[in-house]
Amino acid sequence: MKKTNVYLLLVLQQLIAGGTHIVAKAVVRDVDAGTVTFIRTIVAAAGLVAIVRLRSGPLRIERRDWWKLSLLGFLGVALNQYLYLYGLRFSTAANGALLYAATPVFVLVSARVISGDRITQRKTFGILLAFVGIAIVIFERGVDFSSGYLFGNALILVAVVAWTLFTVLGKDMILKYGALRTTSAMMLTGAVMFLPVGIPSALHYPFHQLTLLHWAGILYLAIGTSILGYFLWYHALSRIETSKVAVFTNAQPVFATILSVIFLDFSITAAFVMGSILTIIAISITQTS
Repeated sequence: MKKTNVYLLLVLQQLIAGGTHIVAKAVVRDVDAGTVTFIRTIVAAAGLVAIVRLRSGPLRIERRDWWKLSLLGFLGVALNQYLYLYGLRFSTAANGALLYAATPVFVLVSARVISGDRITQRKTFGILLAFVGIAIVIFERGVDFSSGYLFGNALILVAVVAWTLFTVLGKDMILKYGALRTTSAMMLTGAVMFLPVGIPSALHYPFHQLTLLHWAGILYLAIGTSILGYFLWYHALSRIETSKVAVFTNAQPVFATILSVIFLDFSITAAFVMGSILTIIAISITQTS
């Protein structure tokens, strides 16, 4: 697949991720994070395994690799998904988007330490410039790091670190098994590991209170983010460098703002335009480094 096509798929992945911040905040306002994560992971795991079986039969993972896929499941589901949703209940969508915009910096350092990836000055400049552009976009939208949000922000930061490790450590499994099988096995192990938390939450939740909008939001997180979004992320990692994939995370707040303009009556401002242009330039610099 040509790199141009991979970049287009990454743009789609970031559009989905941008919507995740808005949808997730709306859902966890009324539904506890444990219940949302439980339903989300069960639906995603079942869907991914079914897709693999239809395409190529059983998962066929070597026994010695299940421990690493289980680690990816723990990082990608138990830590990243659950802590993000739980933290978002005590924070804001803008705070969450800004914290996730730090992903490329964490990935750059982690990839260097874990995989020995080369850190170039051009790549570093591009990542830092992208973060500046996103900071302009998000601070104008109302980031708040006051003490009232401290607990939620701390949980989201741990979720970001988990997503970083999920990204860097998943590379060799993706190259060995492909993006779809790796994503499926990871989601399956993550769903199983989350059962001790998810089942009690679901058993005590009054499901009759859920509206069609709640279910639509949960299915967006399950099918849009956990199935399609995760697969596209790992697919891109199988094609281009880890840090070049990670820098696309900076597009999330831009897409989140655009979606807010469309659905939540936000308005486009000069700060948004300037920050978005800086971010696009920075991503371009990183991709050519």
